[in-house]
Amino acid sequence: MARDSSATKARILAAAFDEFAEYGIAGARVDRIADAAGANKRMIYVYYGNKEGLFDQVLRQAVEQGAESVPFDAGNLPRYAGAIFDHLAADPRLVRLMMWKRLERPEATALEAEAYARKAASLAAAQRDGRVDPTHDPADLLILVLGLAQAWYTTTSGGGSTEEHRSGHRAAVVDAVARLVEARDRAPGNPAA
Repeated sequence: MARDSSATKARILAAAFDEFAEYGIAGARVDRIADAAGANKRMIYVYYGNKEGLFDQVLRQAVEQGAESVPFDAGNLPRYAGAIFDHLAADPRLVRLMMWKRLERPEATALEAEAYARKAASLAAAQRDGRVDPTHDPADLLILVLGLAQAWYTTTSGGGSTEEHRSGHRAAVVDAVARLVEARDRAPGNPAA
């Protein structure tokens, strides 16, 4: 019987996602990943080189799926922040995976740097067009929006225990981002007016 390498790779990536989200890069064990995936440990090394290569692929897949699920819209940042909030609510393992990445590999990957640069350029254009308040640097504004969207998941235990709590948290995120980015009239010489 021929092996289905794509099915094996998919099982390995799913098991690795769980393992890395739970234990981080340093604490993850390839033997546990292989057991959970029903795969030969050696095949993990054949497909991904080493544990770090496997983590890179898991992270790349999570980032790409996030970008597909939550498309960036510089013209409607409140909706974008709400969509991020929803995406994280649907799978809290994403927050843990990203926190481990930040702890163990604080430098931005090329994929992350490219995505940030593209989003910041889009924000700068929205600021020039008057759709987004120009007070803050586009890169800073992007970080603020992302921080607000993720705040309940990075500072509390999962953003609230009930749907009612999550709804209230989501509404607060969307409102805060709306207030942050809405175009405001400025008095000459007073950018904070």
